[in-house]
Amino acid sequence: MSVIRITDIKDERVKLFVSMTEAQLRNRLEPEKGIFIAESAKVIRTALEKGLVPVSMLMPERHAGGEAADIIAACPDVPVYTASEEILREIAGFNVTRGVLCAMRRPAPLSLEEVCAGELIVICQGIWDASNMGAIIRSAAALGADGLLFASDCSDPLNRRTVRVSMGTVFQLPWAILGGDTADEIRRINEMGFATAAMTLSPDSITLDAFASKQHDRIALVMGNEGHGLPDDVAYACTHRVKIPMYHGVDSLNVAAACAVAVYTLEARGKKQEAR
Repeated sequence: MSVIRITDIKDERVKLFVSMTEAQLRNRLEPEKGIFIAESAKVIRTALEKGLVPVSMLMPERHAGGEAADIIAACPDVPVYTASEEILREIAGFNVTRGVLCAMRRPAPLSLEEVCAGELIVICQGIWDASNMGAIIRSAAALGADGLLFASDCSDPLNRRTVRVSMGTVFQLPWAILGGDTADEIRRINEMGFATAAMTLSPDSITLDAFASKQHDRIALVMGNEGHGLPDDVAYACTHRVKIPMYHGVDSLNVAAACAVAVYTLEARGKKQEAR
C-alpha cells in the first residue's frame, strides 16, 4: 500500500479521524463492528498483537519511514495517510507529532461468563471520566486482575482518551459491558462463587486488609463514581462492603488509585500469581 499525503483537513479519506464523534465511530456499522481510534505506535502494536483489525492510519510524514515503518509493513492492505504536523494538529485537536493514529474495528463483545473465568475481576459502575477509565484498566492489568466488567453508564472502554491512558492494556484483559441492571448482574456474579466487594465508605464497611485476610477463592471488586460513589442497591447487592482507611482528614482516593491499591493488596496476599 502506498503512503498517501493529505493536504486538506476536509479530505473525505480521513473523515474517521476528523469529523466523527465517539458515538458515530462506535455505531458506524453494527455495534460489534464499529470503529475506535488507537493512538501511538506502542498502543497500535499491542492492538495488532491481540488480533484487532486496522482500517486506516494517519501519521506525521516523518513517521511513515521511521517509528511506524514496522506497523505499515505488517498491514500492507491498510491505507496509510500522512500529513504535516500543522494539519495533524487541526485534525486531532492536540499535538500528535510523537505518535500515529489508527482507526480499528471494535472487537467482538465478550460475555459476562467469559470475563468471569478468572479469580480477580474489577467491576466499574458510573465511571464517566475517560481518563479515570484508562487508569483503572491500566492498574487492573498491571497489578494482576483477570478481567473487567463495565456497567452501561460507564465511559466507553474504547474511547480514544481511555485507550491512550490505558497504554493499550485495554486490549490485554478480557472485558465486557454489563447488559442489565448492575445490582442484578452482581447477584449473578455472587451465584458464580465470587465474593463481591463494594468499595464504599458505608457504616458497615470493613477495611481492605480485613477483607483480604479472609479466604476467598474468587473476588470481584466493585468501583463506583468518584463523586457519588456506588448506589445503595449496587453496594448492598455485594457480599461485602470494603474501605481503604484514610489519614489526615482525607475522605477518599481517586477511583483509579483506589482500584490500584485494592488489586495490589489482594494480589500481595497470595491470591494468584507472582509478578512477571
